Amino acid sequence: MVDEDIYKRINTLVDEEKLLRDHEEPDDVARLAHLEETLDQCWDLLRQRRALREFGRDPDQAQVRDVDVVERYEQ
Repeated sequence: MVDEDIYKRINTLVDEEKLLRDHEEPDDVARLAHLEETLDQCWDLLRQRRALREFGRDPDQAQVRDVDVVERYEQ
């Protein structure tokens, strides 16, 4: 996966999140939580790819990390 594909995925997820938040229903809570987790994973993947590239390594070695790992990061 290349960075552009990750950005496209992020944009798609953000668009869906905006739609759900604009017309939020009680049933949307779980979907919103899933979207937020997936967005965090996408941003983490991009950060990994940048770091690998910065140190002369192959950015394709970056892997999507488990939600539990990504959610524990402090921002």
